[in-house]
Amino acid sequence: MITIVNYGLGNLASIQNMCRRLGIEACISADRDVIAASERLILPGVGHFRKGMENLRESGLKDLLDELVGVRHRPILGICLGAQLMTAHSEEGDVDGLGWVDAVTVGFDAARLGGRKVPHMGWADISIADAADPLWKDLPQEPRFYFVHAYHFRFSIPEEVAATAVHGYDFACAFRKGNIHGVQFHPEKSHKFGMRVLSNFANC
Repeated sequence: MITIVNYGLGNLASIQNMCRRLGIEACISADRDVIAASERLILPGVGHFRKGMENLRESGLKDLLDELVGVRHRPILGICLGAQLMTAHSEEGDVDGLGWVDAVTVGFDAARLGGRKVPHMGWADISIADAADPLWKDLPQEPRFYFVHAYHFRFSIPEEVAATAVHGYDFACAFRKGNIHGVQFHPEKSHKFGMRVLSNFANC
């Protein structure tokens, strides 16, 4: 069973519907017992970083997730804001995150965008940096995914970067650190390649 963590932000039903289409058993829950009993977790998110962290703390889910992910090494996939929350800090709201990976979340550098708009919205190819990452099994080297974001990851340890994309300049769009996976794009909106990512996560 995969539990899609409900902390008040994110397109939860879209992820669950895609899982159902793939035959993956997935529930949406904020219940601590349900989350603790789950084999795998998805941390979704659409919205503001500060609000996401406030919701996780006020609900008591931050401490639970810290234990499940950091101590029990439960596999988890962060999607969009959910992945950003796994970083140490964000410029959005100037607030600390979960700190599970050696990265911060930063806004796009307008001086390097060449006139491109923010948010970065639409389809983009990604370049897989870590072909051994089980998330990319049976995918081509440069699959396409759907993005909607104004902030991105900046890693201090390049080895944790699993894939990059380009919007004016290269940026990390996916990462892996042991049992922790994060993607900036939306697999639930990315058709066959997104379906493969969710299926791979369910089986890794």
